[in-house]
Amino acid sequence: MQYHDILYQVSDRILTITLNRPERLNAWTLRMRDEMLHALQRANEDDDIGVIVVTGAGRVFCAGMELDRPEGNIFGYDTPQGEVLDITQIRDSGGELSLALYRSKKPVIAAINGAAIGVGITMTLPMDFRIAAAGAKVGFVFSQRGIVPEACSSWFLPRLVGMQVALEWMLSGEIFSAEEGQEKGLFRTVTEKEDVLPAAYALAQKLLHKTSAVSLALTRQMLWRNPSFEHPMQAHCVDSRLMYITSERLDGRDGFRAFLEKRDPVFSAKVSETVPDQFDFWPEPPLA
Repeated sequence: MQYHDILYQVSDRILTITLNRPERLNAWTLRMRDEMLHALQRANEDDDIGVIVVTGAGRVFCAGMELDRPEGNIFGYDTPQGEVLDITQIRDSGGELSLALYRSKKPVIAAINGAAIGVGITMTLPMDFRIAAAGAKVGFVFSQRGIVPEACSSWFLPRLVGMQVALEWMLSGEIFSAEEGQEKGLFRTVTEKEDVLPAAYALAQKLLHKTSAVSLALTRQMLWRNPSFEHPMQAHCVDSRLMYITSERLDGRDGFRAFLEKRDPVFSAKVSETVPDQFDFWPEPPLA
């Protein structure tokens, strides 16, 4: 696939995906959705990629949905004249991206280099870390546009900042600063604009240093999925199975041997070959 709305660059096992519509403040488009989904799947299958960093070209991260459509529904929910839309099959484009990020086999870091509004901020919620530029404007502005939050943000945001903060930000729709976002737990770090990408790369290198790619992939999924279980016994079952698999069949075998022999481990297991797209203890519900 040839990319138009994003850039895809790999260096030192770090993939940088750049939202690349600076003339439109990186506004979200359906083509950007398609390209992001393709890029994430491509990264899942590439064992030379260990961490993904997502940033924006120009002075902002993403100003939200592209509103400059000459006709039709701005979110792409158009149907041919005379046809009836099956509302149960509608897919929110931001939600499609969020689910792809949720399923990612690589850690994802948002390097938010400027304003992040609407889908510009909700798309970062399934990412594992968010680093924001000082003074960047952030807003879940949906109530002020007469619509509702999207991109599965009503599921992700309360888990990140708690229900009270999520309610205030989403019900008011008001713009707030990156500094407030850090104070309330949305951002890991707030730094000067020119330091956002270097900070993201430094964190990426920390995640890559002496770690197993398979361990990162599985641990990321466990932390995102297991807290939603109704009982810790369900998490215990997942822990037990994955501990056996990793220690007996995968990188854990050399990890412990190397520790005893006082040397660096040799992690040879490949994510593309050993981490399935779906485990039976994390069933994917149907679109209903």
